[in-house]
Order: sequence, then C-alpha cells, then structure tokens
Amino acid sequence: MPWTRRHLLTIEELNLHEIEQIHTTATAFKKILGRSVKKVPALRGKTIVNLFLEPSTRTRMAFDMAAKRLSADVIAFDAASSSTTKGETLRDTAENIRALGADMIVIRHAAAGSPLYLSRLLDIPIINAGDGAHEHPTQGLLDTFTMIEHLGSLRGRKIVILGDILFSRVARSNIHALTKLGAAVTLVGPSTLVPEWFTALGVKVSHDLRSALADAEVVMLLRIQHERQSSGHFPSLGEYTSMFGLNKTRAGWLNPKAIIMHPGPINRGVEIDSELADGPRSVILEQVTNGIAVRMAVLYLCSGGQPEHVMPAE
Repeated sequence: MPWTRRHLLTIEELNLHEIEQIHTTATAFKKILGRSVKKVPALRGKTIVNLFLEPSTRTRMAFDMAAKRLSADVIAFDAASSSTTKGETLRDTAENIRALGADMIVIRHAAAGSPLYLSRLLDIPIINAGDGAHEHPTQGLLDTFTMIEHLGSLRGRKIVILGDILFSRVARSNIHALTKLGAAVTLVGPSTLVPEWFTALGVKVSHDLRSALADAEVVMLLRIQHERQSSGHFPSLGEYTSMFGLNKTRAGWLNPKAIIMHPGPINRGVEIDSELADGPRSVILEQVTNGIAVRMAVLYLCSGGQPEHVMPAE
C-alpha cells in the first residue's frame, strides 16, 4: 500500500502498516546517515518551518537536522522575538508562514489539538512535534524503532513505562505505538500519576515497582512534568525518588538483558541515577540518533515520498 497521509498528527490514528512504513523508511535513511555524504536531494527546493512555541532541544534540533539532510531549506521560528509576544494568534502566525511560501510546518505547542487545528486551516502538511499532554508522535516512533533494533519484533515483549504518565504526551504516543505493535505494556508510578483508567488503552497499571520490573525487557523512564501539573501529585521529589527512582539496586530487579530508555530531558538523581543513564544498558543516546532518521522518514513521506523510493545507501 502506498503512503497517503499528508499530516502526522497522532500515532493513535496510524494503523500498524503505516507505523511499519515509517520504520522501514527510517531504516533506509539511517543507512544513508552512515555514509560519508549524509545528504540526499529528496526535499530540495522545499521550505520547512519549525514552529516551536514551547521550549525544546532534542526534538527541534533533530527536525532541523532531518530537514537539512533531505536538502530542504529550514526556518526556525523564534517565539520569544516573534509577534506572538504581541498577541498574534496561532492562526494568523500560521497563515502568514504559509503566505511566505512554506511547504510544511512542524509545530510544538502547549495546547492539545493545535496541529489538528492547523491541518484544517492550511493546505500544507502539518507535523506534530508535541501538543500539550496529548501526543508526541515522532518520539513514540523513534522509541519503538530503537526497541525493534534491540529486540526484533515487539509482539509479546514486556515494556514498562515508569514515571509521570498522567501528564506525558510521550507516554500516550508510546502506548498507542506499542499496543499496535503487539507489545505487553505496563505503566508504573504513584497512583496519582498512573490512574487505573489508563487500562482502557489496553495496558496494565501497577504501583509495585519491583514486580513490574522483574520481567521487563525495556524500561522507559519519564521525568516529572512540573510545567503541566496544577497541584502536587506526590509530597516531594525526594519521596518520589525513594519509591520510584531507578537506582543500581532496583536495576538489579531487571532482566539482565533489559534496556533502559528515556526521551529526555533527564532529571539525574530523580527518576534515574547517572550511573544507569550513562551505563551499558542505556540506549538513551541511540534514541537521539534514531530521532533524526525517523524524522527524515516522516518529513519525506508527508511530502509525498514513498518508502520504496528512498535512495539506497552506498
């Protein structure tokens, strides 16, 4: 089946075949990134605007590098020095960007649903780089891509996501991707951050860290999303760490072959100790590297490319 989507708004709306198409395309681009000449002309002449209205390091840089590796022209939107500080609406900002000749917009915004809103206003592809606590689809795609590189098929594999699930767009995108790929997902953390209603998404909920880690093949740590919490959901960071932080002792409860993941930014000493974040089980930096290939795949496909047309590696 050909790729037919113009936008990437959520993983929830993707089917299994579409997720696999993105992964297949990312695999081809990752091979290209290993060449001495890392650029391909797939999007030459196209202009991509990175419209980031929330702070970002990894995602913004990865989209920027992905677009440049595809030979696109890239404009980074600086919210702090833009007319949004004068009260300009998202609609006016986006319509002005389109009027200036942009061919695609990558948007990060604090309001859930912002990418969907723009996709209904504009006639160019919209890529969701994170909308509030809703979804972060390219993160979920790069995370599952990284897992597959280490585990092969994820069907039946036991994946633990540990931390602030309630306010995490990364968790939601990973839940949708992992369940579609057939993984067995367990969410772990304090009951205030991992409520039972998440089971409606086809996952298990646990508040017992030791039993959840015992048979996990992947453990993904999530930071505490202070900027999205309106009230305290646990007494203190110290108490959270004492109960749910991943340290050397608790890592000993894991399967010896289990890998450790984190989408960043890491709060060292809170959700994970530095010894583990930098240790041999950690694939955190692999996630960052894979984020370029996956975002190249998304930009390429949503611009009208097809997986079978990706230029082979030398």
